[in-house]
Amino acid sequence: MLSFLPPVLRGVIAALLLALNTLFWCTPLFALALLKLVLPFRGVRLALDPAIHGIATRWIAGNSAWMRLTQPTRWDVAGIDGLPYAGWYLVQANHQSWVDIFALQHTLNRRIPFLKFFLKQQLIWVPVMGLAWWALEFPFMKRHSPAALRANPALRDEDRETTRRACAKFSLVPTSVMNFPEGTRFTLPKHAAQASPYRHLLKPKAGALALSLHAMGEKFDSLIDVTIVYPHGRPTFWQFMCGRVPEIVMRVHRRPIPPAFCHGDYSADAAFRAQIHGWLADLWAEKDAEIERLLAERRDPA
Repeated sequence: MLSFLPPVLRGVIAALLLALNTLFWCTPLFALALLKLVLPFRGVRLALDPAIHGIATRWIAGNSAWMRLTQPTRWDVAGIDGLPYAGWYLVQANHQSWVDIFALQHTLNRRIPFLKFFLKQQLIWVPVMGLAWWALEFPFMKRHSPAALRANPALRDEDRETTRRACAKFSLVPTSVMNFPEGTRFTLPKHAAQASPYRHLLKPKAGALALSLHAMGEKFDSLIDVTIVYPHGRPTFWQFMCGRVPEIVMRVHRRPIPPAFCHGDYSADAAFRAQIHGWLADLWAEKDAEIERLLAERRDPA
């Protein structure tokens, strides 16, 4: 533990260790990804995908190691014991910071299959990591403005096709498909602009969840619903690297997925769409109450 060092120095050391860990594991990752690209056969994919996921799992374990070395963060996590590793999961969480991704990976690594995130297409240009996400077959989604969608409704089909192709690959090897239903990180201006009915959350969007369920719903064992709370305020990634996040609270709930959700047509069936929106809204109301309860416990420990 290097907590005796000044925070900025801890941040520099953490950044250096993250970079070294990433470069070390990217070498075999890129080699296997290129081999899979050159030999695009089902048998090759079935042989190489577990190895590729194993590399990613070890990268996450390396990140957990430098986090334990450089950060005095207290982790209060409940609900992860007894999660079966085998199978497929749909995972969702509230979204507040880039720290969320590292927190989810740190907490769920080797407890459920490797997490695959839906990413904004612009992130493919992030040095090294963009190529790593491509090698790991994270789906890159295009974001279109409401005006663009009104002018060209066919643009909606692009994300549907991206999701369909990604889920077809995910269905071959046990995978956890990660979704942030809010679609963006929580900020007070966004919360006010939405007139969100939730105290601590933005309004959830059901589109990505519905597309994933439609593409491979029968594969999913269950929904892993994660609530993330930063009792001392939402941190930036640099604050996290510097060890300036005193506590991270996570509550993990394993929930059944209604079987009917795997067969409906979200885009064409208004009644089905309302059903999924209602289910997600109920989960979000429960999550909002859980966040308030967890924060209240820390404001008034008695």
